[in-house]
Amino acid sequence: MKTGVSRLSHKVADEFRFLKAWASNPLTTGAVAPSGPALTKAMAAAVEVDRPGVILELGPGTGVMTEAMLARGIPESRIVMLEYSRDFCKLLRERFPEATVIEGDAYAVKATLENPPNGSIASVISSLPLFTRPPAARQGLIADCMDLLVPGAPFIQFSYALVPPVPAERGGRFTVSPSPWILRNVPPARVWTYRGV
Repeated sequence: MKTGVSRLSHKVADEFRFLKAWASNPLTTGAVAPSGPALTKAMAAAVEVDRPGVILELGPGTGVMTEAMLARGIPESRIVMLEYSRDFCKLLRERFPEATVIEGDAYAVKATLENPPNGSIASVISSLPLFTRPPAARQGLIADCMDLLVPGAPFIQFSYALVPPVPAERGGRFTVSPSPWILRNVPPARVWTYRGV
């Protein structure tokens, strides 16, 4: 069990890792610090654990969303993490040895995961900085994930913007609904939940 001092040093080290990754490639990392507890709890609460399949986490960074899912009681062995940064992958494998950590490009999710069967994922939880990508890349990511999700299962994404990262189109493949603003995060954020129709 971590003491208060070790939790603080862990948090400071993670913030430094994030800042370093952001300074090296701001469009890939997208944040200067890990998400706060209120946001990670809201994201983890949206995961639907009663559906069959794995939980796919996109852009886990240092694992703060993963920790929130574990605190909710989701088994570590059920989590598949897809992370672009080699350094973050190494850290995630050390911290979460029972989870599956895959180094690769989330925007090519099907190829990176080696074409898993459609309907094999219970929920997707994403910390990707979607607004750093063009609209077509964002739409492609959501569409690919909708194929992989169990029908009706959620794709859960947060952002700091007033509008969804990928707006739902009338008669389109998915719906999107926002959470209330999470003001106890810096900066304030919203959770956007996408579902196939």
